Amino acid sequence: MKQKKILALILSAGLSLSALAGETHIESEFRLAAGVDDVETMSRLLDQGVAVDSPNSIGKTALMMAIENDNMAATVLLLNRGADVNLATKAGCTALTFAAENGHDALTALLLERGADINARTSAGWGALTIAARYGLTDMVDQLLYKGADPNATDEHQRTALMHAAEKGHSETLALLLRSSGDIHAVDDHGATALIIAADRGHANVINALLDAGADIDAADQDGATALIWAVGQDNEQAAELLIHRKANVNKQDLDGVTPLMEAASVRSEHLTKVLLEYGADPAIQDRDGRTALDIAKKKRNKKVISLLQERMGG
Repeated sequence: MKQKKILALILSAGLSLSALAGETHIESEFRLAAGVDDVETMSRLLDQGVAVDSPNSIGKTALMMAIENDNMAATVLLLNRGADVNLATKAGCTALTFAAENGHDALTALLLERGADINARTSAGWGALTIAARYGLTDMVDQLLYKGADPNATDEHQRTALMHAAEKGHSETLALLLRSSGDIHAVDDHGATALIIAADRGHANVINALLDAGADIDAADQDGATALIWAVGQDNEQAAELLIHRKANVNKQDLDGVTPLMEAASVRSEHLTKVLLEYGADPAIQDRDGRTALDIAKKKRNKKVISLLQERMGG
């Protein structure tokens, strides 16, 4: 059984047998023992002189492997024997980010007590808080915020933990971040707010929560597209209807002059075309190329949408 666990750990660590061949046998055995919580073997190898922080080819240490597999006994042994909690892999992952990624609350608390850098970031700019938010680990997010994690820290694309929670549809986690001063008006490197991100993914529950918290329903990204334009363009009917019912501007145009109605024609949505028209969408508006929603519908050869638009335009 233990041999099967060790083989699984080799694969999960992103290693091949050839990669292991470049390392000393004792170091490989030590890290794999940490991965299966074999403290007896770990203690013996440490006593024989293996370096507690010896990394594998991608920079993963025994502590990281113990954390990744939720091995409390191995983690305690390693920390007591001087393991560095803030070492990072080649991708910038630390023991704390591994704990966050795998939802290990108790190990996260232990690492923080032992001096783990709560602001450490992976090469993608993701800290433990961002990772926990992406996975919807609300209890861990609460724990990290209590310990001082910055709710408005950004990754390489200027996205905050709030935006990541919005992208993944984690409304409970998002609500906690909002209560903890998460900036609802922050924008990423494309100018998108958490609301626009949620609309693009079709998360109606998150959209509701953000609007209730004061999000600007008609905020636009760098292309001039609003949450409604994104929702309709992705054919996210529930999200689009919610935004329409909550008074999003149905005639707002992006920088190319595209309206939600044009997007509805483009995705061939009879339902959204009908709802937008009922809420005052103007079929006569033209985009930058002089096209109306009807022109787009004709190009898409959608007879039902064409009929709806012609009827509203009087023929």
